Amino acid sequence: MASPAASVELPLPKDLADRFKRVRADSVALCDTLAPEDTVVQSMPDVSPTKWHLAHISWFFETFVLKPYDDSYSAYDEDFHFIFNSYYYTAGQMHARPRRGLLSRPTLETVMAYRRHVDDAVVGLLEKRDDADIRFRVELGLHHERQHQELMLTDIKHVLSCSPLKPAMSPDLPVPASAPVADYEFIDGLSGTTRIGFDGEGFSFDNETPRHDALLHPHKMGNRLVTNAEFLEFIRDGAYDTCDLWLSDGWATIQQHGWNRPLYWSADHQSEFTLGGVRDLDPHAPVAHVSFYEADAFARWSGARLPTEFEWEAQARESEVSGNLLEEGLWHPAASAGSQFFGDVWEWTSSAYSAYPGFKPLAGSLGEYNGKFMCNQMTVRGGSCVSAADHIRPSYRSFFYPDARWQFLGIRLAKDA
Repeated sequence: MASPAASVELPLPKDLADRFKRVRADSVALCDTLAPEDTVVQSMPDVSPTKWHLAHISWFFETFVLKPYDDSYSAYDEDFHFIFNSYYYTAGQMHARPRRGLLSRPTLETVMAYRRHVDDAVVGLLEKRDDADIRFRVELGLHHERQHQELMLTDIKHVLSCSPLKPAMSPDLPVPASAPVADYEFIDGLSGTTRIGFDGEGFSFDNETPRHDALLHPHKMGNRLVTNAEFLEFIRDGAYDTCDLWLSDGWATIQQHGWNRPLYWSADHQSEFTLGGVRDLDPHAPVAHVSFYEADAFARWSGARLPTEFEWEAQARESEVSGNLLEEGLWHPAASAGSQFFGDVWEWTSSAYSAYPGFKPLAGSLGEYNGKFMCNQMTVRGGSCVSAADHIRPSYRSFFYPDARWQFLGIRLAKDA
């Protein structure tokens, strides 16, 4: 069960233990405004209940850190191995994903006790063993937890939006400032042979490797994200009724589901549901919650295209990892005069999610984390308003099915030069 720990700059055990406590506490803090009843609802198969997220990320540490490396560890409840496994078939069977909302037991109180049990054991293991494989797995687990923190927020947003009361997750969330953005312009992108993939110290997922050459043809990149106002023009021009703007699967999807606007927009296009409740639609903010199909159709309607993930990464390496991320506390896309490549919304690319040349997944069950999903999904880049800053980097690749909309997913345009 060896890991590539030797190739990663790992924090010392005490520093890692401190960070472990902080990240684990962040997950609990995200739930401060939720009632126990909120945490058990599953509004669609893609959404998991908050309570399940809190337990699953503990299951990850228990399964991949404690059980293999701590002979003294005693599982909190052996039944949890089945109900809180997600998709690690080599680790055992699991409760069906679409039925997670039926898990009224264990209670939220029990799940929190489970978290404390696992937390104490992991900290204790780090204090008594300085092992590179253990440190790598804890570091991997913390980035896994950052992913689930983002999912907790996007999932509970969908859950609350399904209520006729349209409750806010937190009524105290600040409303992002609104201001006109720069005119949409296309800037010269980097071209020629460039190096793509993770480079440097610190953590990366296996799907960001190996670093390799990619050929970029001459192109231009949009200077900012597409706004709500610009997407509204697309709607008012009848784009949802114009079949030749759409990929075949996209046209079939919008017909099947009756889509005619982004998820969470009101029918009159005047307001949208947010984690702060229903708010006026800000015309200057980046459009969010659109599928790949809608992003692709908008690009075609605009006389442009979506960037490849390689074009995106080459350009993003010129920018600092900063912007409207989780720590800003807005948890909603915000209008910006800048052209940052990070935060606000994940940016759809035209690139299918696939392996880099020479890709090798992690050994053992951890190899199921990324590699087995490299089929029928599209790559997104840049993080969103609910992504943690210490979790995002230019080489970070996430991926979603092309009909996904419940994540903060948006659009940047590109053109051939």
